[in-house]
Amino acid sequence: MPKPLLIAFLYLPFVLLLLLSSTINANTTQRRQQQFKEAPQYYNSPDCPSILNDAESQSDSIFCSDEAVHVAMTLDTAYIRGSMAAILSILQHSSCPQNIAFHFVASASANASLLRATISASFPYLKFRVYTFDDSAVARLISTSIRSALDCPLNYARSYFAEILPLCVRRVVYLDSDLVLVDDIAKLAATALGDDSVLAAPEYCNANFEYYFTPSFWSNPSLSLTFADRKACYFNTGVMVIDLDRWRDGQFTTRIEEWMELQKRMRIYELGSLPPFLLVFAGKIVPVDHRWNQHGLGGDNFRGLCRDLHPGPVSLLHWSGKGKPWARLDANRPCPLDALWAPYDLLQTPFSLDS
Repeated sequence: MPKPLLIAFLYLPFVLLLLLSSTINANTTQRRQQQFKEAPQYYNSPDCPSILNDAESQSDSIFCSDEAVHVAMTLDTAYIRGSMAAILSILQHSSCPQNIAFHFVASASANASLLRATISASFPYLKFRVYTFDDSAVARLISTSIRSALDCPLNYARSYFAEILPLCVRRVVYLDSDLVLVDDIAKLAATALGDDSVLAAPEYCNANFEYYFTPSFWSNPSLSLTFADRKACYFNTGVMVIDLDRWRDGQFTTRIEEWMELQKRMRIYELGSLPPFLLVFAGKIVPVDHRWNQHGLGGDNFRGLCRDLHPGPVSLLHWSGKGKPWARLDANRPCPLDALWAPYDLLQTPFSLDS
């Protein structure tokens, strides 16, 4: 055997051992990243509405109670750390935390049992349910966008809440997983929707609305006239108050899907799940005070540069954009405002695991 081949043959076991060791270390690190500390238990203040006193029946009744604040979020392993922080922030700043019902929607391809167990371990007293979203049904309607992360089918689950959640759930507050609240969510949930509005969301009329659609859309009169009778503004779908009864009555899921089907035939927008919402709802929503969406803290979608807070009061901090605070903290390259997210991080550190 030639000498170079002999040397390679002799060193092969050591190379395999190193590869195996790297794999084990990576798996161990991944397991550690999925372990979270138990959060404190939070209790209602004396003036909170009563939702049955019997603990056993309460666990079921709250999910259909109009007295409860219903919070809907998507749930997956990629953003579970952000979700845990968001949950903690909601409970910590609520005056009636025991009156909050959480509705988590997970992909049918996800390990729902693991996600459920993870939530239960950190929040043993949390009132929540995990629902399955058949993401294969919407996958056929998704067109590629400027960021691959925006093409995840779970991003489109919010268009299907009216079908996924029980019919008795009449109103929900939808929240993204990359945010924390520093105010009582009951205030946001109480947003008045008027006589016929389906949803409320933070609205930004100073944004260039034309940017969200292609020249092909604006040059086609039959399409651009969609906004002719509305004062259409961009709004952020990461924070929404939704009347599910009105959504069901108006068959708004079907309306959104019709625009997505058109997008498959002729490209009319670039930004994932947002434009179909704009096409259906822009100019018809109730605007939410901007204090409930200090957005863009993740930076721009291309470079993820650090951003400052917008002027004005703050009730909700939203790391929308490319950069996420947990990723930047792990990489030791945090933005200054990531320090506001860190106190809600429940990730169990390697030191605390070993001690």
